[in-house]
Amino acid sequence: MSRLSGTWGEAQVAAYLRKKGYTLLAHSYRCRFGEIDLIAKKGSVVCFVEVKLRSHTEFGLPREAVTPRKQEKLRKTALLYLSQHELDCPTRFDVAEVYAEADSGRARIEYLENAF
Repeated sequence: MSRLSGTWGEAQVAAYLRKKGYTLLAHSYRCRFGEIDLIAKKGSVVCFVEVKLRSHTEFGLPREAVTPRKQEKLRKTALLYLSQHELDCPTRFDVAEVYAEADSGRARIEYLENAF
């Protein structure tokens, strides 16, 4: 997928989260350790969201692309974000699978809380 389609997928998930009552704190947060697609908050919990966009599952489920190495990078990046923003609160790591429907401009989202 291209960066443009990845951005589209992230926008779909951001809208989904807002509808579910989340407050978005950051989009495409980057630091020396890596990038977190979306950072959101619901209640007192800060959620670090990895978005995976696919048009098919021929090569596996999107969640399978969040490897142990990627998870470690996300954890380090999240710790830096929490430190920079002086946050001491519960956190979790979620994965949002976005299935793009061919030529319709629509998406189906499978949202996995506490994915790892």
